[in-house]
Amino acid sequence: MVTDTSSDTTSGTLHGTPVVPGLAHGPALVARTDVSDNAIAAFDGSSLTEGAATERYDEVAGQVADGFAAKAATASGAAAEVLTASAGLARDKGLRGAVVKQLKSGDDLVSAVEAAVESFVTIFTGMGGLMAERVTDLRDIERRMIARIVGEPEPGVPVPEEPSILIAADLAPADTAGLDPSVVLALVTERGGPTSHTAIIARQLGIPCVVGTAGALEVRAGTRLLVDGVAGTVEIEPDADEADRRVAADREQRAALASWSGPGGTADGKPIRILANVADGESARAAVDSAPVEGVGLFRTELCFLNRTEEPTVEEQAEIYGQVLSALAGEGPGDRDRYVVVRTLDAGSDKPLAFANLTGEENPALGVRGLRLSFGNPGLMERQLDAIAQAAKTAGTETWVMAPMVATVSEAADFAAQVRERGLKPGVMVEVPSAALLAHRMLEHVDFLSIGTNDLTQYTMAADRMASDLAHLTDAWQPAVLQLIAITAEAGVQAGKSVGVCGEAAADPVLACCLVGMGITSLSMAAAAIRPVGAQLGRVTSDQCEDAAEAALAASDPKAAREAARAALGL
Repeated sequence: MVTDTSSDTTSGTLHGTPVVPGLAHGPALVARTDVSDNAIAAFDGSSLTEGAATERYDEVAGQVADGFAAKAATASGAAAEVLTASAGLARDKGLRGAVVKQLKSGDDLVSAVEAAVESFVTIFTGMGGLMAERVTDLRDIERRMIARIVGEPEPGVPVPEEPSILIAADLAPADTAGLDPSVVLALVTERGGPTSHTAIIARQLGIPCVVGTAGALEVRAGTRLLVDGVAGTVEIEPDADEADRRVAADREQRAALASWSGPGGTADGKPIRILANVADGESARAAVDSAPVEGVGLFRTELCFLNRTEEPTVEEQAEIYGQVLSALAGEGPGDRDRYVVVRTLDAGSDKPLAFANLTGEENPALGVRGLRLSFGNPGLMERQLDAIAQAAKTAGTETWVMAPMVATVSEAADFAAQVRERGLKPGVMVEVPSAALLAHRMLEHVDFLSIGTNDLTQYTMAADRMASDLAHLTDAWQPAVLQLIAITAEAGVQAGKSVGVCGEAAADPVLACCLVGMGITSLSMAAAAIRPVGAQLGRVTSDQCEDAAEAALAASDPKAAREAARAALGL
């Protein structure tokens, strides 16, 4: 049950990691997404036999999974991705097997579910990386199952009676995806990092958001707050008139951003491609309809197949890819021909594909994922490339193809040869530090690079995205991450080839200016971020971007880097 509880925090300023820019002023709504202790205590688990308890579990698991799937059907982009993955996790045979094992040992159904989930939480946490990120999803599934078992509605975020600022320990994807920006003014979480599921979906919704905010849950319900999604601050009981003035000024600025119509570029005319991240034909069409999109910088092909138990045929894949390519056919803003960057299957780790993933890996986040899946199954890559080439020929849209998780120059060279055989433009993703350090040699074989800042940050800093106490490390403003981005961008400048950014960092208007100053030529992001980023770039010169990049690179920590960059840009 979700309840509002009071605490003693009545003044001062809390600090967290800024995720989505914007200011919001309103009362705090504190969410506690737990099942009622009284309902659990009243549940008589001894009334169910082992067989009846198993049947009840199957029923409940199906209901929870169907709930996720229904929400995924009405969502798009990152929200649809994580909801679909949660639906699959609720139906997971391994989780069911663990529950049955506990039932056989004498546990009642509630205790069996709790013990089974705890065993998987331990495993996922030990794996680290992307798998550790699934712990929040597991806990959400646990709460929803137990609520149904004891006869309560599934827990979730309460509907605000007035526009409010939502505070929570963390939010599961199902909760974040269902937020209504008209009544949820801002989102503040005590846990989570800038690349967590909560952060990614908040960006897609455009809700000002600060994560990893120590002390957030100590705020009393109803306390007036001023949330600054740029500075990462939460002011408690600010001066009301001053807060309203700042929010009004921020709204005026955002309204001005909404009128930006492209094409991307700096105030002195340096062209920068502003692209969208998409998952399927529907999200591609939505991006084109909602923003001045100049193409797609990241088409996540694996998201089309999360529910498939068998590999789709070449023809089936071509039809699905063709929906995205057709949506981007023709000219974009400024009469620039659009193009689509297709990422080959990034399965493995937290993106399970029944027909591709390996099982029993000790650490999937550092295991056989992305391009590495093709090492033992070359036909998987060959068939996907055939399908992409077929779709590109039919749609007539310029198509670039890149591989994820490339770590060596030989991997880049082999992949490029396969792509060129099919008449397509080859590139690779820079997610592994080795790829950044060898970017100049990678570009001897491929035509472009695309930096995935989410994974690059995680692997560089050796910090799980969901570890709230490490949120300061999972930040693309970290000096080491900025240095690797700068190395990669400079390699592109020297080779005269495109280097883009398709990770969450591209959606930060201030960081986007720094990236351009480093030599980045394209930025790809959720459609909701396109106008703010494009408008910000259009207000500064390329020299200012270079100054901001130098200032950020010289800073000692993310906070100092943000402040130095903003000062250089005159913000």
